[in-house]
Amino acid sequence: MTFASLGLAAPILEAVTEQGYKTPSPIQAQAIPAVIEGKDVMAAAQTGTGKTAGFTLPLLHKLSEGQPAQGNQVRALVLTPTRELAAQVAESVATYGKNLPLKSAVVFGGVKINPQMMKLRKGVDILVATPGRLLDLYNQNAVKFNQLEVLILDEADRMLDMGFIHDIKKIIAKLPKNRQNLMFSATFSDEIRTLAKGLVNNPVEISVTPRNTTATNVEQWIHPVDKKQKPALLTQLIHENKWQQVLIFSKTKHGANKLTKFLEANKIKAAAIHGNKSQGARTRALADFKSGAVRALVATDIAARGLDIDQLPQVVNFDLPNVAEDYVHRIGRTGRAGATGQAVSLVCADEFKLLSDIERLIGKLLPRTIVDDFDPIHTLPESRLNLRPKKPKKPKKPKKPGVDHKDGQRSGENSQGHNPWAKGKLKARAKKS
Repeated sequence: MTFASLGLAAPILEAVTEQGYKTPSPIQAQAIPAVIEGKDVMAAAQTGTGKTAGFTLPLLHKLSEGQPAQGNQVRALVLTPTRELAAQVAESVATYGKNLPLKSAVVFGGVKINPQMMKLRKGVDILVATPGRLLDLYNQNAVKFNQLEVLILDEADRMLDMGFIHDIKKIIAKLPKNRQNLMFSATFSDEIRTLAKGLVNNPVEISVTPRNTTATNVEQWIHPVDKKQKPALLTQLIHENKWQQVLIFSKTKHGANKLTKFLEANKIKAAAIHGNKSQGARTRALADFKSGAVRALVATDIAARGLDIDQLPQVVNFDLPNVAEDYVHRIGRTGRAGATGQAVSLVCADEFKLLSDIERLIGKLLPRTIVDDFDPIHTLPESRLNLRPKKPKKPKKPKKPGVDHKDGQRSGENSQGHNPWAKGKLKARAKKS
């Protein structure tokens, strides 16, 4: 199968060929014809499978055949959860649409709103946006949706995880009902399916990977190590293995900054990327990492999805994520588009439960290797694969006044043993008598 056989217009095929792509990935082969035919689509595809081109290519094809957008109007809206992903989708639109007379724009928070308003004044065919900034622009009459033909939710599950559900519903309520809807996501949770019920009509469902599985072309293993020894071990691994480009995940913003300083002190050019960094700093750090000016990019989970880095060979989990699914998204940064990659996790004894949750989710035990001179004092327990389904948590029963066995204090009493409810009860009794 070739891109030409999917029915894409010649100017788009020319741009695709220039990028060196010859055959569509499985998600592209299924999604492109469905989108061109005007069908609603729900597509579940792991990151790195060519999902973005799966909707940008047919979107460009469809819009190239219609009337251009008028003042402040938008013909196609792409919603993304993060600024980085919005910028990368916009870059994809520009790359594949460069031979077409279509206008596109990208809007997100963290930067001045006025230049974005100016860009929208003449209307754009494709608008890529994060939900919060889009609502700001709408409320200032800078963007209108009368001409909207297509709505795309990219990384829909991530948007729900980040609490954008109310913003998304507000935006959907402002759009014309007669439109094409596309939902692209790494996984489709029950919450996503609930959202989809009120959004897509008789969708074509596409799934190219089993739910919550890791890429088969990513080699994964762990190094058990004490928490305090993690920075030194990471430094040794980078130097000894001559890793020239490594993406490192830290659990916290403070931890990311601290680790970046440690790596810099050990002659490893590093940069941090997280929510406290300005948009300019985040964009620069990512650009420097892609160009090779920065060797190690230390990120929090804001970068777990949406970082589009070609041929990234190495991902390191300096800290394991609190949510097991985030492990899948983190290591999905490597082994993309058929390339091979490595995902290494530095795991201390405190993280055993997190490790067990990850192994349960991916359905296999991760191989372990102890590095010489880094034998942990606090031993990481052996894993056992538990594939039994988790029992749903029972709702907590409301507390009744009674003895709290921890300290003998009645629930409802303060530390002096006085019950603030008792006075009212005594007064009530006195009135009755």
